[in-house]
Amino acid sequence: MGSPDHGDVADVPYYAALTNYLGYAILICFGYLRDAAGRLFRLQKYRTRPGYAPLLRDFDDFYTRRLYHRIQDCWGRPISSPAGAWIRLVARRFVRTPAGLTLEVDVPPADGPPPATSAEDAAALARAPTRRVLNMGSYNYLGYAEVPGGVDGTVLDALDTYGVSTCAPASVGGHMDVHERLESTVAAYVGKPAAIVLGMGFATNAQLLPSLVGAGCLLLSDALNHASIIMGARSSGASVRVFGHNDAASLEAVLRAAIVDGQPASGAPWRKILIVVEGMYSMEGETCDLRAIVAIKKRYGAYLFLDEAHSIGALGVTGRGVCEHYGVSPADVDVMMGTFTKSFGAVGGYVAASEAVVAHVRAAASGVLYATTMSPPCAAHILWALSQIAGTDGTTVGAAKLAALRANSIYFRARLTAMGVKIYGDYDSPVVPIMLFHPAKIAAFSRECLARGVAVVVVGFPATPLLLSRARICLSAAHTRADLDRALDVIADVATLLQIRFHRPSFLARTFCAARVLAGVALGLGGSPRRVGARGG
Repeated sequence: MGSPDHGDVADVPYYAALTNYLGYAILICFGYLRDAAGRLFRLQKYRTRPGYAPLLRDFDDFYTRRLYHRIQDCWGRPISSPAGAWIRLVARRFVRTPAGLTLEVDVPPADGPPPATSAEDAAALARAPTRRVLNMGSYNYLGYAEVPGGVDGTVLDALDTYGVSTCAPASVGGHMDVHERLESTVAAYVGKPAAIVLGMGFATNAQLLPSLVGAGCLLLSDALNHASIIMGARSSGASVRVFGHNDAASLEAVLRAAIVDGQPASGAPWRKILIVVEGMYSMEGETCDLRAIVAIKKRYGAYLFLDEAHSIGALGVTGRGVCEHYGVSPADVDVMMGTFTKSFGAVGGYVAASEAVVAHVRAAASGVLYATTMSPPCAAHILWALSQIAGTDGTTVGAAKLAALRANSIYFRARLTAMGVKIYGDYDSPVVPIMLFHPAKIAAFSRECLARGVAVVVVGFPATPLLLSRARICLSAAHTRADLDRALDVIADVATLLQIRFHRPSFLARTFCAARVLAGVALGLGGSPRRVGARGG
């Protein structure tokens, strides 16, 4: 079930690896030559202000200075619409300044002097030209980022009743009855006795993990866990050890060695051992090997923390996440964490566990004690979305969204496989990494797709290993079949232009992919979850 080589470079095509290393070598050589020339002839740009030390070491800043700044137009594109299936992008342009290239909103010049106040600046920004493009990059799995017909009435009622913000943490009056209803609804939905919600998804890991483990504890983290988990682990005071990505054998070996060796220096037994994994890895499009991880957790008496930021609402027959997807009882997972930013079109996150654990988190976590609670209208929106997904509103809207997401995922992945591009992840995952490998193709893929009316997200080093640059497609239930076909036609053109069709499957493989598409569409959400390899294509 697991993917021992996932996140490795063992299957990178030799030609791609060779040209990748060659490209980085050229970049480094010419970059340092430009730096040397700049220090000789452009002293003002490279000189540190008297009395100040450099914020970064030169080597640490080299990648940002010589690569990112030159292709920064591929990220941070302002959007002037909801992040639905189609979006409106604000035009931007590069401007050369004494400090180098900067990216500015392409605002047409107005009569008279430039804006002097924030209101005038906002008016100038409103004049910036926009462009409607197909959105293939946002986390909008069930399409709740854009509600047809406008905001649901319950959200407007919450706005009238509670206002925009609670203006206080839960410990000093910020906890309202709408939060209470949301917590009980989330707990029932994921199958846990109790839950607690926070106003920020990243903080749910970063600020709650330190309340679960501390000095004398051991935290075992998957090699590809999210930055929020890494931050929470580092600030917890616990010893942290990393095991191979989604590799149950690696986890068991690290866990067994840790139990035998005990705590550093003293050799005393660990107070607590917590395994932390993600339900679906957002950069890989791969679900965790949950059955094997649960078996190891039980065998050695450890605890399991499951981050379902990307799997809750997106996996399982009724959207209840990776436990439902693999038929694992929620009782076998000690702490279930998730966010409302991907499948629910909102903000914040939750932790669901036993009543004792939730009570401890409520009394000890900095994110609960000091951070402002979730905006009440957002909580009302999540309650409305949950009622649709669970079907308690008496409609089939949620079931239709789940079926559409799964059918879209299977169809899109099968078409990409037949196209000959290299993709990673499970066959029905809505996160689809398209491997680019070469750094020059990061910007080229993004710009060429945008020129053809499709907005995509591209990712490279240091967010990925040096050789594993990629474009990350995120599918949505809001995408129609026509939307997907349009995106696939564009990707096919760009893949040919950039020569990223690293292999063309045989006639038998193409036939199998077509059969899989038809079967997935016919079954909808029926059929048991299964995997056909950790990496599609």
